[in-house]
Order: sequence, then C-alpha cells, then structure tokens
Amino acid sequence: MAPAEAVAPLLRGIAVLRRLTEAHDGTLSLSALEKTTGLARSTVDRLTATLARMGYVRLDGRDVTLAPRLMELGNAYLAALHLPHLLSARADALADELDESVSLAVGDRDGVRFIHQATRRRAMSLSFRIGDLLPAERTAPGPLFATEWTDADWHHWRERRAADPANHTFPAVPPREHPTPDDDFVLRTSTAASDGYALDDQLIEPGLVALSVPVRDLRDLQGPGTGRLACVASVVSHTSRHTAPDLRTALLPRLRAAVTAMETDLRTAPPPTPGPPRTDLATWTGASKQELGREFVESLARGLTVLTAFGEGRSALTLTQVAKATGLTRATARRALITLTHAGLVTPAPDAAFTLTPRILSLGFPPLSRTSLPEIAQPHLTALADRVHESASLAVLSDSGEEIQYTAQASAPHVLSARVTLGTRLPAHATALGRVLLAHPEVRARGYALVDEELEAGLRAVAVPVHDRTGRVAAAINVATHAARRTPTACETELLPELSRTAAAIEADLRVAGRFVHVPPT
Repeated sequence: MAPAEAVAPLLRGIAVLRRLTEAHDGTLSLSALEKTTGLARSTVDRLTATLARMGYVRLDGRDVTLAPRLMELGNAYLAALHLPHLLSARADALADELDESVSLAVGDRDGVRFIHQATRRRAMSLSFRIGDLLPAERTAPGPLFATEWTDADWHHWRERRAADPANHTFPAVPPREHPTPDDDFVLRTSTAASDGYALDDQLIEPGLVALSVPVRDLRDLQGPGTGRLACVASVVSHTSRHTAPDLRTALLPRLRAAVTAMETDLRTAPPPTPGPPRTDLATWTGASKQELGREFVESLARGLTVLTAFGEGRSALTLTQVAKATGLTRATARRALITLTHAGLVTPAPDAAFTLTPRILSLGFPPLSRTSLPEIAQPHLTALADRVHESASLAVLSDSGEEIQYTAQASAPHVLSARVTLGTRLPAHATALGRVLLAHPEVRARGYALVDEELEAGLRAVAVPVHDRTGRVAAAINVATHAARRTPTACETELLPELSRTAAAIEADLRVAGRFVHVPPT
C-alpha cells in the first residue's frame, strides 16, 4: 500500500511508462493503456499529454510511443553509478580480444540488469537490451549477486519463485517450461562463492552459455576477493562456439585479467566532478501548467524531474540538495522522494541521503536502448515535411566516402515530389546531403549546402548536418523541392530555418540516446 504522503499522479505516470516499456515496440494505444493500468481514460489522456509535453512519449493519433528523451532518467542512474564510464572501454576491449560478447551487470533485488553490452556482429547475435530485468537464477551473474543477499532477499526470492515459477513476469526471457528446484540455485550460489566465478549453461534458453566474474570495489580494502561487489563482468557465447565447461577452461583466465584491470580502474579513478544541475525545472513545469491547464499533471512532471537531479558526481543527494537542484520546495521534493522510494526507484542512503536504484532502467530504457538514428529522426522528418509541405530525408556517408545512403524519409503531398527508396545510394559530390557529409570548405563555413538542379533538372535541395554528442557529423538531413515551387533564395529563407530547427531536435534526442549506448547510424 502506498504511503499516505505518496503522490498518486506520479505513481500512475510511472505505471504508464512501465506498461509502455513492456510493450513489444514501446507503443500502446490509449485504450490498451487504459485496460492494462486500470486507470480511467481521462486520467490516461492527461498523463500521456504530460509525458508528451516532457518529451518522454510521442502521441500519434490514438497511439502512445516511448521517445528517446525518456532515456535521460536511465542516464541519470548510469551517470550516478559511474561504472559504465569507468569500465565500458575494458569490456569493449575484451570483446574484441575474445571475439565474443561481453557485458556488465548489476543486481536489482532478486534480478539482474545489464548496464553495458559489447556485442559481436553475427547472424546468431547474443545480447540483451540494456536495462532488461532477468531472473537471477537463470543467469551467470545471478549466483554472484546472491552471495551478498540477506535473509530477507532470499525470502523475497522464494516468494517470487512460488508465485511465478515459469518467469512470466520477466518478459525479457522466454518462459521456463520446467522450473528447477530452489536448491539448485542455492547450490550454484554456494559454488560461486567458493570458486569466484559462475556459469550459465543454457539456463536462459537453449544454446546460450555465459561465464561471469565479480568486479569488486577495492578502494577501502586490500587483496583479491574482498571489497563490495560493484558489478559482474560476463562473456556470453553459444554452444556452436563453446560449451560451458570449455568457456570456463579457455576464457576464465582472460576474463579474470580484465576484471583485475577493471578493479584497478575503480580503485584509482578520481572522484567524478559534478555537472551543473538543472535549476529551472520547477519554473518550466509551472509554465507548462499555466499553458496547458488541467491537461498538464504538474505533480507527475515534478516527480519525474527529481530523478534528473542525480547524475555524474551526484550519486547520493539529501532532500535539501534535491530541492536546490530542481528548484522545487522542500515539501514538494520530500513527497516526490517518498513516492519514488515506494515505487522502488529511489532508496535511502547514509547521512539522510537518497540514491537511485537500477529499477530506474525499467522506465523505457530497454526498448529505447535499441533505437537507431533513422528511428530517432523519422518523427522529426515527418513533422518537418508537414510544416514545409516538401519531402525531407536523412542520409549517411557510405564506407567508401563516395556515396550517400538514404536511411529515412518523409514525403510531401505533391504529385511531383522528391521520393527515393530507403537504401538508395547516390554520388555524394552531386547532392546537398553529400556535400554536407563531405564537409567541403565553403559548406563547412556556411553550415549548409544548396544544390540547384545539379543532380536532376528541376530538383533543388538544401541540407544541413546532424551532429552526435561528440560533435562529429553523423548524418545529414535535407528538404528537396521542385524548381517551379521555390527559388534558391526561397530555399534559404523559407526552408533552411525549419531544416536547422529539425536538425537541432534530432541532435538533442541523439545526445540523450547516445550517452551510454551505441546508436546505429542505419
């Protein structure tokens, strides 16, 4: 039962986000959300309108879809955790060395969540979505985390196993037809405690094997095998490449060597420098409430913004620090923290502080962690095409550097319009998109390229770059029109500002989506 001081709209909004996360593609209709949450339709409408205002979902008719901006909540947890920043390069290097998938995982009560994946590009791909929750007993990291469980943790695990023996409450894994006895996992945990590693021999599904070693935080202790369990590093393969015993024999020494290096990184890394918190959040939510009226649920927006107060160098915050970082009153921040604690997203820490929990990743992160650049760009291109009534496209440079490849497009309602099939390649030098991607001196100075009937008679196009979070040009977008509809000057005065606005919106989403996961360009 929720505490008396819990903020009900915040709990309802969290429920909506979780139902969307559990959907196959992060999309549900408003009526499906009404059914799965048990909320009134009017309540669902107001909650989704608020989430859309925050940029956390997109509304398309009667459908609601998770949006990349929502990943800022999971990013806050991963930044506060600091482990992906410190250890991901080691995991990536090990994956390259072994030519196998390597992952980093943290424990979430009686489950496991992956916080980093370095995968191999094969027909049989082995990876989980970042943030997916897996039952501890069906993973290699699980027994290692269970070595630190309390009696209460074991009691909770047994209750969950009794209530859901087939793991239907874990949508990331296939249901188990023949559940193993509880004693099997107890034995695996005991063995992991003595051996210092654990194996998954096709526990998740046939053909999948994994080997895991604990990564310990040794800053306060000396010697191997001691210190707090920070995370678990795993090598994941399949039985056509390795059996489980072979995985242990062939790769355990190299995995342990990588883990030793990770533990050194943890021990010697300087404390993270806190970034500047957003102090205008309360002002923004107040302005949104004034503009949208009752359609904007301010208590939901303010509660979720509390999560963004945490981050790099801000892993544990007191009530006073949360209020200062968000601009909320202490009373409002306190009720939000009480509610978020009840929802399992925040937990009390020493010195009257609070920290985020891995459960933050259950708010949209798994499906959004697989989002590609074309998927990020598509809704923005569609909106652009609707505003300017011309076709808009996204393209990337081919590996050769001589061609562009179209990866997303939105068409305009004209009989005569620029339409290309996705995947089409054209000479880079002859297109506005290509000239932006090649970044010739004049184009780089102007920040855009205009091609006037050079590729095809009657075709005019203007293009601008799309930068990733490092500032590198990752792609380009353009608007193409027929020469009879707009002069070159009109392309610059009417289309270019809208194009630049769209590029900025795509870049903003890309900065959030690409902070801790790789965003595929195609």
